[in-house]
Amino acid sequence: MRPLRHLALLLAGLLAAGAGHAACESGLAERMHAKLHPHRPLDERLAACKPWPAYPGRSIVVLPMPRETSDNGAKVYDLEVLLIQRPDNGNTERDTVIGRLFQAEALDEDRHNLIQDVRIDTSRYVLASDTRAFGLRVRYRDIGAASAASETLRLYVQQGSKLRQVLQEIELDRESGEWDASACAGHFEKLRTMLSVGKAASNGYADLMLSRTVVQSRAQASEDQGCIEKALPARFNSVTLRYDGERYKVPKSLRQSSF
Repeated sequence: MRPLRHLALLLAGLLAAGAGHAACESGLAERMHAKLHPHRPLDERLAACKPWPAYPGRSIVVLPMPRETSDNGAKVYDLEVLLIQRPDNGNTERDTVIGRLFQAEALDEDRHNLIQDVRIDTSRYVLASDTRAFGLRVRYRDIGAASAASETLRLYVQQGSKLRQVLQEIELDRESGEWDASACAGHFEKLRTMLSVGKAASNGYADLMLSRTVVQSRAQASEDQGCIEKALPARFNSVTLRYDGERYKVPKSLRQSSF
């Protein structure tokens, strides 16, 4: 695939995915917002809710509430993360908050680092025999000179009537690149991460195993095919995250990078 077409398809796919994202069709997010933060604006485009299959009747809700936007286009979001117990009879008036966490300034964006969407991840994150986590995935994009997109993950657990974040935001996937078709020059980089729960444990919680793959491409002139994309050998590495009693220790290299 030619480099420019490759990058265009990437960005088109990310934009389409964001456009098709539904916040919370049942109105649960809006009702919780009206009940808990009636005087704060809610960004309904980024709000999310999802049933937690591991626990019948429970739903996870995320309420992103923007603060004032600065003159340079930067925006900061407070997050209210909620665990809701829903009644069997469908009576929405009896929806009960059984766990919550308010996070001030949890998300931020500017004109070069836009939040595309927020999604709840209910994969099988069993950290201990009595503890199961859920995730929050955030997709960012940049359509400036250095076109790029990334996806991050955070993990939360319930403790009594509260929720606690045990894994800070880490970058799982990233795609970026710059191409000059007229000069047949440029580069493209793709990062993919597979996260799994390990068998070993540290301070009561299972270790998290990350298998990371980086593939780079370069533009290369060809006499018979014009400007083509040439993939370089993939690079692989593995990282183990261990729980220190409060949270998983995350090296700087795994944290979200700025585009």
